[in-house]
Amino acid sequence: MTFTQWFIFFLVVQLIHFLGTWKLYVKAGRKAWEAAIPIYNGVVLMQIINRPKWWIVLLFIPIVNLLMFPVIWIETIRTFGFYKKLDSFLVIVTLGLYIFYINYATDASFNADRSIKPRSELGEWVSSIAFAIIAATLVHTYFMQPFTIPTSSLEKSLLVGDYLFVSKFHYGARVPSTVIAAPMVHDSLPFTGTASYLKKPQLPYTRLPGLQKIKNNDIVCFNWPADSLATMWGDNSGKFTYKPVDKKTNYVKRCVGIAGDSLEMKNGYFYINGKKNELPYRAKLQFYYTFECTQPINQKSYPKFLLNKERTGVYKILSEYWNNDKVQEAIKKNGNLSKIGEDSLYTEVAGGVNLQFAKRLKMINVENKININLTAEEVTRLEKYPLTKSVKKINHAADNAIFPHVKKLGWSQDNFGPIYIPKKGATVKLDSESIPFYKQIIKNHENNDLVINGDDIFVNGEKADSYTFKQDYFYLIGDNRHNSLDARYWGYVPFDHVLGKPVMIWFSWDPSTPLFSAERFKSIRWDRMFSTVHGEGEPVSYRYVFFALIALYIGWSYYKGKKKKA
Repeated sequence: MTFTQWFIFFLVVQLIHFLGTWKLYVKAGRKAWEAAIPIYNGVVLMQIINRPKWWIVLLFIPIVNLLMFPVIWIETIRTFGFYKKLDSFLVIVTLGLYIFYINYATDASFNADRSIKPRSELGEWVSSIAFAIIAATLVHTYFMQPFTIPTSSLEKSLLVGDYLFVSKFHYGARVPSTVIAAPMVHDSLPFTGTASYLKKPQLPYTRLPGLQKIKNNDIVCFNWPADSLATMWGDNSGKFTYKPVDKKTNYVKRCVGIAGDSLEMKNGYFYINGKKNELPYRAKLQFYYTFECTQPINQKSYPKFLLNKERTGVYKILSEYWNNDKVQEAIKKNGNLSKIGEDSLYTEVAGGVNLQFAKRLKMINVENKININLTAEEVTRLEKYPLTKSVKKINHAADNAIFPHVKKLGWSQDNFGPIYIPKKGATVKLDSESIPFYKQIIKNHENNDLVINGDDIFVNGEKADSYTFKQDYFYLIGDNRHNSLDARYWGYVPFDHVLGKPVMIWFSWDPSTPLFSAERFKSIRWDRMFSTVHGEGEPVSYRYVFFALIALYIGWSYYKGKKKKA
């Protein structure tokens, strides 16, 4: 819906409100016309139901207002004497239209001295929970959102099992475009898996002012710009489900290139505007290397310095186990795996199969070569390992999966470019060579009608040889270069897909350990709790400060309670 359509919808709602409440306004000693003036009628209603005037603000905040409207409906009917549970039920299920019945078909009387205190302990609980949900939804939607790291694409900086706080206000909070949705859940309801939202109606894209702009090498949380993997390889069969922007899958990556940059990758390293990109200290690039050992690789010969709590070693699964459905299912639940060959599976990356799982499957040793995901520091140490014969970096061949999916370019995940990252207001030439780079932007992200007929390009019915971008775009990549699904495959991320900036790790543990076990408790990474995501030097945990504040709060509450009782 456009802003004009939303304005018309708003006026219709105001008309419905006037028709359903004007007699109640009169009974409350107000004028009938006061029920018809937008916004002012809400202020007057707050006075009638004896609630704070600032509540009217909550009625205009998307998602939060879905929770506030039922509260206002119930408060309204109770102000005019309708206290029964059935009345509350009817006003909610009729979306407030039950007030029409009270307005025209009953002899409702205004109770100016109505107590706003709940009449029962249950009512007090419900009231407290309702406003706790409203407050949490407001914070979650516009200020700070919790987020979980599910993959190892930013390994070393962010680990699988890290729980983050993502700031909405750094880059400007995005007003939800999906206006009818369950609060504090993303695209599906817990346990059921069904959609948590309605696709229509949709608000036009709106964003509040931010404190800063996205900079090179910032870690950014965003909505996946592709609706499915199919869209990355030009599948237009329509067999995938389109989601509203704010309900697309949440991802977190490092913003290597910002709007206006020219970006190129050489042997796995990025060059921005011709200069090699210098990553922050906390960012540790990882690539796959082929480790050749002087003897077969097993738990004894595998380098011990790689067997830390984030790695579990290298194993081979025999065919008889590999082909078992239960094993396949268990493997999916136990980490990120890399299949090599037809009848075996090797695990060598962070978050891989845990040691107990390997023993249960009777995994055996592998031959003397294996691919291992390593940082530069680990490569140096591995080259000095007594059993090392060689350590060679893997270079990938040309791959049509690399954006913009043009085979003749011969691009791979290690070598491609240069590529221009679109900037708002910039104009680019359109022809058969450039259109693969900007087709998704013009058609899907900026909602134009695009037709390509041979060498002729038509935008909104007019032949075009250039295009001017309507918003900024960004290039978001994982530090785990050979184990990350990122912009190399889907292309640019529009600014309207940006969710926020991760600012703090509030909790962290190894998710590969059994959930209800002593191992899971032991896997808690205490040194990462309440540490900042960005910054120079090693991360510092502020957990003791946080725990001290909690203890002070509990102590103060206890003291206040004792004093009040006395």
